[in-house]
Amino acid sequence: MTFDRRKFMGASAATGAAVALAGAAGTPAAAAQQEQEGARGREPRTYAFTVMGTTDLHGNVFNWDYFTDKEFDDKAHNDVGLAKISTLVERVRAEKGRRNTLLIDAGDTIQGTQLSYYYAKVDPITARRGPVHPMARAMNAIGYDAAALGNHEFNYGIPVLRKFEEQCDFPLLGANALDAKTLRPAFAPYSMHRLRTPCGRDVKVAVLGLTNPGIAIWDKANVQGKMTFPGLEEQAAKYVPRLRSMGADVVIVSAHSGSSGTSSYGDQLPYVENAAALVAEQVAGIDAILVGHAHTEIPEYRVRNGATGKDVVLSEPLKWGQRLTLFDFELVWERGRWSVSKVAAQVLNSNTVAEDRKITRLLSDEHRKVVAYVNQVIGTSTQAMSSAEGPVKDVPVIDLINHVQAETVKGALAGTEWAALPVLSQASCFSRTAAIPAGQVTIRDAAGLYPFENTLEARLLTGAQVKDYLEYSARYYVRTAPGAPVDPAALTNAEGIPDYNYDAVYGLTYDVDVAQPVGSRIVGLSFEGRAVDPGARFVLAVNNYRASGGGNFPHVPQARQLWADSDEIRNTIVQWVKAKGTVDPAGFASVGWRLTRAGVPVF
Repeated sequence: MTFDRRKFMGASAATGAAVALAGAAGTPAAAAQQEQEGARGREPRTYAFTVMGTTDLHGNVFNWDYFTDKEFDDKAHNDVGLAKISTLVERVRAEKGRRNTLLIDAGDTIQGTQLSYYYAKVDPITARRGPVHPMARAMNAIGYDAAALGNHEFNYGIPVLRKFEEQCDFPLLGANALDAKTLRPAFAPYSMHRLRTPCGRDVKVAVLGLTNPGIAIWDKANVQGKMTFPGLEEQAAKYVPRLRSMGADVVIVSAHSGSSGTSSYGDQLPYVENAAALVAEQVAGIDAILVGHAHTEIPEYRVRNGATGKDVVLSEPLKWGQRLTLFDFELVWERGRWSVSKVAAQVLNSNTVAEDRKITRLLSDEHRKVVAYVNQVIGTSTQAMSSAEGPVKDVPVIDLINHVQAETVKGALAGTEWAALPVLSQASCFSRTAAIPAGQVTIRDAAGLYPFENTLEARLLTGAQVKDYLEYSARYYVRTAPGAPVDPAALTNAEGIPDYNYDAVYGLTYDVDVAQPVGSRIVGLSFEGRAVDPGARFVLAVNNYRASGGGNFPHVPQARQLWADSDEIRNTIVQWVKAKGTVDPAGFASVGWRLTRAGVPVF
């Protein structure tokens, strides 16, 4: 049935609870008769059902890459999109019986592809008589029962999220997304689903939604003063006993939080970013957790609860609709109640099935509009540029990002007291497959350099702080002794650091000595041919993710903000190419940094 947020929030204000029913409930008389029959029977009555789960869909409906304008593919030949997931879901429903299944999601739904961007910014769902978001249309058609909020749900602002919520036929859950003034839930904390069984009373399944505390940092501009995000463990400990007291036979947590127990924001918040396993260990009464946020694949992971000694089953399906998690539950009816006797999890690979034509037909017009939009020609390039070597070399295509950012900040600060300060810029290799072709350049070419919705800021740093920043960034490289063989593929991502958390800084020259220990790798740091003065002042053009503490880089979050933009950096790049007409690396590309070992270049 359709979820009515207004009715939920009205009931929540009075009782702190809401019930969304899935399936038909039996009459009290029938339940009593079944209970008496069960008590007289010798064999225990059992019931099995399956909860399916997705996470980190990031705007993927079709098995399509809008940045390359062709069918999605990667080295593992994964497929993506809700159209593939729909086929898997219908197969599971046919096998298990639709009444014996639920379908949930663990967040990060409305950001990530040009399809989702188009309906947030180009033809926004918030406009008067605006369209229905493609993710809402697809998920409604597939028949989702509930979805947790992800941190990227807040990227386009609360009005877009609220409109998306209104368009969904299922609740968006966030027990730890609170109104900043009242500290009451800003979204439904949980949903309750009733599954009809052939014996005993119906099974009540509670789904508790938890989102990521990092939203307070990463989307500070959108949520500050409006919402607050306490820790997952704290809110789970509050709600799980309440759900059990309401008669929940099974409690499932849908958590937009990884399982590693780590945080990328250091001590900026007192809450753990990737807390799913901690929730399982610390909060009694949870049967399973659908894990999200970390973009990893975990078919099944068992965590022993410290209070009960029972295992809690965790599973995380791979991002973008590449996998579908199945939690298979077995229950037994004894002493007048249902109890969980067994839980197992697995993942299904979406590349084993075809897209569901019901979904592709439903959104074919939206798909065509976005394909036409991203293929608009906005300029030309004098030569081809690729990001393939960006993690290990200073390549022109990353210089292009930095040049546009630095030029934009210089223009913004012109005529201010900061106008005379040198402007530096940071950028990461977000995708090793991004490229600008020789000849015509389209929106998708330029936008492909910057797949995230980050905006641009200007922060004031000293020379000493810039060096600290670079030393922290250089942790990304695996320490490699002079003369040892070098495998570029094994040189990066030390300690699991992703590519997007390695920053090159444009406007300086320096070496990164990978033979040295972490903290002592930046050599010969210079500006305009002179060693950087530790006390000198610089303006750093930096994305809002870094400025808000993303990646836990030093100094920037506390640095004075001189300027901030509301437009995405991706759009800034597109507009820059349109304005210039011609992209010529001779005007911005240079080798500002290189990898060395004891002064000898690695490449």
